[in-house]
Amino acid sequence: MNTSFWALGWRTLWRDLRSGELRLLMVAVTLAVAALTAVGFFSDRLQAGLQRDARQLLGGDAVVVSDNPPAAPWVEQADRLKLRHVLTLTFPTMGRADDAQGGATRLVALKAVGDGYPLRGQLRLARDAADREGQPTSGIPERGTVWVDAALLEALALKSGDALLLGDARFRIAELIALEPDRGTGFMTFAPRVMLNAADLSATGLVQPASRITYRLAVAGDEPAVRQYLTWAEAEVKKPEVHGVRLESLGSGRPEMTRTLDRAEKFLSLVALLAALLSAVAVALAARGFAARHLDDCAMLRVLGLPQRAIAGAYTVEFVLVGLAASAAGVLIGYAVHHVFVALLAGLVDAALPPPSVWPVLFGIGIGLTLLVAFGLPPVLQLAQVPPLRVLRRDVGALKPASLAVLGLGVAGFAALLLAVSSDLTLGLIAVGGFAGAAAVFALLSWVAVKGLRRAVNEQTAPRWLVLATRQMSARPAYAVVQISSLAVGLLALVLLVLLRTDLISSWRAATPADAPNRFVINVMPDQGEAFRATLKDAGVTKMDWYPMFRGRLVAINGKPVNPTDFSDDRAQRLVDREFNLSHAAERPPHNEISAGRWQPNEAGAVSVEQGLAETLGLKLGDRMTFDIAGTPAEGKITSLRKVDWASMHANFFVMFPLAEMPDMPITYIAAYRAPEIWPPRASASRESLPPEGARATLGRPGGGAAGFDNALVRQFPNITNVDMSATLAQVQRVLDQVIRAVEFLFGFTLMAGLIVLFAAVSATREERAREFAIMRAVGASSRLLGDVQRAELVGVGLLAGFLASAVAVGVGWAMARYAFEFNWTASPWVPLAGSAVGAVLALVAGWWGLRDVLRRPVVETLRRAAAE
Repeated sequence: MNTSFWALGWRTLWRDLRSGELRLLMVAVTLAVAALTAVGFFSDRLQAGLQRDARQLLGGDAVVVSDNPPAAPWVEQADRLKLRHVLTLTFPTMGRADDAQGGATRLVALKAVGDGYPLRGQLRLARDAADREGQPTSGIPERGTVWVDAALLEALALKSGDALLLGDARFRIAELIALEPDRGTGFMTFAPRVMLNAADLSATGLVQPASRITYRLAVAGDEPAVRQYLTWAEAEVKKPEVHGVRLESLGSGRPEMTRTLDRAEKFLSLVALLAALLSAVAVALAARGFAARHLDDCAMLRVLGLPQRAIAGAYTVEFVLVGLAASAAGVLIGYAVHHVFVALLAGLVDAALPPPSVWPVLFGIGIGLTLLVAFGLPPVLQLAQVPPLRVLRRDVGALKPASLAVLGLGVAGFAALLLAVSSDLTLGLIAVGGFAGAAAVFALLSWVAVKGLRRAVNEQTAPRWLVLATRQMSARPAYAVVQISSLAVGLLALVLLVLLRTDLISSWRAATPADAPNRFVINVMPDQGEAFRATLKDAGVTKMDWYPMFRGRLVAINGKPVNPTDFSDDRAQRLVDREFNLSHAAERPPHNEISAGRWQPNEAGAVSVEQGLAETLGLKLGDRMTFDIAGTPAEGKITSLRKVDWASMHANFFVMFPLAEMPDMPITYIAAYRAPEIWPPRASASRESLPPEGARATLGRPGGGAAGFDNALVRQFPNITNVDMSATLAQVQRVLDQVIRAVEFLFGFTLMAGLIVLFAAVSATREERAREFAIMRAVGASSRLLGDVQRAELVGVGLLAGFLASAVAVGVGWAMARYAFEFNWTASPWVPLAGSAVGAVLALVAGWWGLRDVLRRPVVETLRRAAAE
């Protein structure tokens, strides 16, 4: 034959497409590419958007943040380089309504701005509280007026034009803020914003020598001048005499955005990785079945004189074209799906993201081709080696296992691509390594189980259907091992996804539960402590964090004085350069976990250190820390390290003394609790100016619900600062819900891939089963008996595969929760049992669908087909 392998490849491609031979392969590749490119497009556009908006999020090209007014050289250097600059001041304070309008109070984040603010980005003003977009403005508040968040009007029952009292001054509310480009994050930025003209700040009397104010000097200009300023500023910050100054970047300015989106990308990447791994198994099974069905065709081509190179070339052309077509379809589906992610994560990401780069397209096509080349082509290329003698003798030329070199090279390439697409190397290694190790474990244990099956079943007493099913599995152990291992891998991904959707996400959500404390009260004086706690108890508050707090500067470690210049890490330098919030308690805080050492109540001369702080400063058990607390030195030996979840909304501290009393310390108290939702309580006697007894909480209505309790508390203890974290909690829960919806949407792709694996694994031995059943029916076996045999075999395979998959899924899930997502998780002991039952059911359903014609096919037809082959 002189047929070109290109022409033969085209002809076989069209023939196999029309007959449906390539359907399973194409669906598996398309699903894998669609899942991975959907996450790829989303990540690519998100990173491009963050880079585009970095300067807007900072409010300038560079920002110098300090605890004191910036020294003259900082401004003079900007003037020398002809950079525009503007100084803003931010700090928390209490805003209040006029007594005639209820006199309600609310903690606000005050910001004083000067002409030219903001240097980058746009400030937007809303027409009313419902206006989320707003109109851009280039101005700042006029003297005597303030611009506020709409939430403040609701909280104080005010409207535009009303008066707002700040310190000693009275201001008119002129505008509502819709968007503040450089708002950033932090403990205070979730409080309602109040913006005023910097020229009015002195009239409030709020700026005192001990005031904790953040100064932000933003500069903007030509890129070379900005780089020159940054070089100069970085050198200034490192000088020993410069304290409390840092340069702010996107990562430090918006960590809540970065961390939330990083975790969202991890979840999405995990689901996409599972879809790709399952698709690889499905491609391998489908390709082997495809090759088995083409053995006789290739033998005939060899008889007609077609060389091996031409056959191999024809099938290579066919698979490359199939890979390109399936990959292109997957890329198109992935591009459409990533728009769903953007919609589901609205509010976390800007819908007006930059267009994607070409990288996700190239990556998707590369994944599709690698899938087919690594897992599909090795068994198909064996078709070129089929001897012509197979036309006469069907016992020669059977498929052989792929060589370890070819299989290893393909698997390594595919694993490298998956690690490249994973947003976290640890996550990728756990997923890819876990599945690779699981496949080996599944193969070994299933081989042991098949070998021991015949011995476990007593053929003299067992039912005939069980004996026949056992004999069938034992007679072809290789097929049984492949089938059980493939089913187990598919079920592993499905079980892992169910755990991800339920237990893992529930654990993530539990890290910040809906009933977490939503009020932080600081500056409670020691002589107010008893009355304060009694007030909370009377209001129905039963759970409360209550800790003494005092401030101290770390001055020595192991007797050696500490300076910021001793550390190269920026965070370590900032920590050493400021005072710590310290505390003491005889008992370990219940929401802190001891990661090293031992907490001994009332141990003198001991301190417990937060694990992250110890890692940053290079501290270890046994080190001695010396603090300067209001001029008094206090030394302690590190006896324990604590793991602290800073997102838990509980009161947490870097360093704690395990003592019940420290009478010489200048302490105040901090309380964290959940505000009562019904106010006043039924036992209250003061109801004249408050809502009806038992009224539900209505946030923002003075005298009503939690807001009414806040106002009463501030009036009873006017020196306290009451921080309402309700908005923060609501935002965190909203973010979780959005990410979970995105994960659930992508879950569908992986579920389809898992079902394809199940179908391919069960269908892989369809023709062998048909011939065996035909012979048994020819010698007198009834259809009912053969049906029982088939169901017994499927249930047994499903039970074993489900148990193995569930047991491994528990281990892989724990590793992901511990090392990739960084939260604690313990699986239910019922998971392996439930997985076994689900495996049996899914195997039975997949077997019924894939093998439904085996028992119905006439015996004569099956034997004739076998004779013709």
